[in-house]
Amino acid sequence: MKQILIADDDLSMRQALAESLESCGFEVETAENGADALQKFQKGKFEVVVTDMRMPKMTGMDVLRGIKEISPQTPVILITAYGTVKTAVEAMKEGAAEFIMKPFSLDDLEFAVKNVLVVNKDGEAGNIEEACPAAMEIITQDPAILAILKLLKNVARSKSTILIYGESGTGKELFARYVYRHGSRKNMPFVAVNCAAIPHNLLESEMFGYEKGAFTGALQKKAGRFELAHGGTLLLDEISEMDIQLQAKLLRVIQESEVDRLGGKAPVPIDVRIIATTNAELKQRIGEKTFREDLYYRLNVIPVKIPPLRERSRDIALLVEHFLNKYSHINERQKPELTNDSFDLVKNYPWPGNVRELENVMERAVLVCNSNLITPEHLSLEYAMGAITAAPAGNAGHTAAGEDQTLRDMEKNLIFDTLNKVQGNRTKASKILGISVRTMRNKLHEYGCDIPGD
Repeated sequence: MKQILIADDDLSMRQALAESLESCGFEVETAENGADALQKFQKGKFEVVVTDMRMPKMTGMDVLRGIKEISPQTPVILITAYGTVKTAVEAMKEGAAEFIMKPFSLDDLEFAVKNVLVVNKDGEAGNIEEACPAAMEIITQDPAILAILKLLKNVARSKSTILIYGESGTGKELFARYVYRHGSRKNMPFVAVNCAAIPHNLLESEMFGYEKGAFTGALQKKAGRFELAHGGTLLLDEISEMDIQLQAKLLRVIQESEVDRLGGKAPVPIDVRIIATTNAELKQRIGEKTFREDLYYRLNVIPVKIPPLRERSRDIALLVEHFLNKYSHINERQKPELTNDSFDLVKNYPWPGNVRELENVMERAVLVCNSNLITPEHLSLEYAMGAITAAPAGNAGHTAAGEDQTLRDMEKNLIFDTLNKVQGNRTKASKILGISVRTMRNKLHEYGCDIPGD
């Protein structure tokens, strides 16, 4: 079992990060400050270190430097709420494997850990199934999802590019891994790039690599994600967030099957199967001149749209049972059951955050209920459902509540009512709704309106 060391002076953050990684099958040890982290690192054997940037007495950069002195090959992931591009560049030059900006979802952390683990000590990519043995299966009995799985299984052994669409929280990465597991490249590398999480000026070097001396701080040659994925599969997650200038270089790589490292003298041949995901409407981005039309047609060979949870209601009971079993086991508790009122609430809620939001709600319910029954107050959805049923007319972008409302209208009303309650503070509204700030921003963009927020 892979061992992870987490350093953070905030107890609640340490616990949240630890529980998230433990649920993915890792063994986790925590440290309450930088000095404690270095001491535990010297005594133990850890495959990855995750550290907060701002801690008393010793910063995350100090921890990074200390780890690199002891074990230069151990990947270190830095987390910060005060990051800038300059800080990110400095961290990467010091040897940080990943740089995560707050606020982030626990999925983003798991994504980063799995990414750094697929690179072994020789700088070669490995199998992501070995990095995360407890990767979630796709739980479904929905005909649309079953049809998608059948399609993906049929095309898995080809080299054709797949573009997976879907709202945030629908599990697009899981479907990408499903293709990988059923393809002819399943014993070759699976490498992922989160295009939204890496600063634009670092993404090019991360994807294509660089030669020693290519820029100030490039002290040694580094292979990019394309080279690491050679012979295997490359996941370009949230491709719509990639800078349009970099999209032109990506298009050339796809067309020529070769990459040019920064500072390199000759192109490097690559053989990679590409899967891209997005929660944005790419044709709209093309119209806005933020996404290249030629790249879109290169990626859109096999388009797959993952339906939101509100359109696969027959899966809700299955997913609830799965998540209750999962978090009861992780927290060593007896598995609770939902009361009839609770289940009705779960079944009728529009789930703007999709499966990810449902998982978060079930995890919280397991932890806060004091008996073997989960009641509506344990779900923290009463306010949300009340906002739907009592949605007043007259708000910006608002649809009046009534019997003719669609689920999309209900979701839209819920988001606007929550924003109004918190005076337009998107961060607070996102926390109340159980979704990420990015999802909030995408929803507002989808509705064609904007509310000034933080």
